[in-house]
Amino acid sequence: MPKIYDTIIIGSGPAGMTAAIYLKRADKSVLILERESCGGQIAMAPCVENYPSIESISGSELADRMMSQVLNLGVDFELEEALEITKEDKIFHVRTDYNSYDSFSVIIATGAHHKKIGIPDEDKWIGKGLSYCVSCDGAFYKGMEVAVIGDANSALQYAIELSSYCPKVHLCTLFDKFFGDKVLVDRVLNKDNIEIYHNILLKDINGDGRVNELVFVNTATNLEFKLQVPGVFIAIGQDPDNEIIKDLADISKAGYAITDESMATKTEGLFVAGDCRNKNVRQCTTAIADGAIAATACIKFFG
Repeated sequence: MPKIYDTIIIGSGPAGMTAAIYLKRADKSVLILERESCGGQIAMAPCVENYPSIESISGSELADRMMSQVLNLGVDFELEEALEITKEDKIFHVRTDYNSYDSFSVIIATGAHHKKIGIPDEDKWIGKGLSYCVSCDGAFYKGMEVAVIGDANSALQYAIELSSYCPKVHLCTLFDKFFGDKVLVDRVLNKDNIEIYHNILLKDINGDGRVNELVFVNTATNLEFKLQVPGVFIAIGQDPDNEIIKDLADISKAGYAITDESMATKTEGLFVAGDCRNKNVRQCTTAIADGAIAATACIKFFG
């Protein structure tokens, strides 16, 4: 008879890994399914400075520490993409791109993915001068001028990181102000090699096989504005990854899963934690809190 896990966790970001730690410490059998790599969005953060007890750490190192703790506890981990979840009687069936797994409960911690800006042929420039991740691709532009598009924490962090090895960073925002933490805004304003442009919207990208020009329009004057740069980093937010539970949970208009305070959905035994959940604050620490709450509720679910 195939093994039935107590809980299958889909996603290995801070929410999923925290849930796994709590469940395993309660002597539950746990499987984590991850389609890409551990850590989720936090693994891409150049620097994390708001995690209690750790003044400063790279996102990738923080994610590695979490995963090491998870694996040392004996949590099963498979690098597979969950494609479908169904429930029959009291058993969840999770089909992946390689296998099928069964469990008594499921925690969705799939997080969110980077939003695209929506220009024509955007995908064709990915990896050819357009990126959504500085920690992944920033080093390729050492010694070059680059642009960052966005106005919240991610964009501010990207600009700060790039300014340490790029002679100039053009920070382009759609609005007339920033929406990030004051400490990050102050750092950006104090960087001599970060040039700020407000009220501009990216209209197009030009280049001969690779990016070499960004075409903007000023939303206040309707005048066109161009930047000649070989690289652009887009940081305008995220979209949740909840397609897999659209028939099992209520989903908001923005695509986020709706839960109660215990992270439970309308389907008994199905919980959601982290950035894919409908809530006001999406940070590493709030994802960890969600994971702890979801796991605790899951443990109570077993009675």
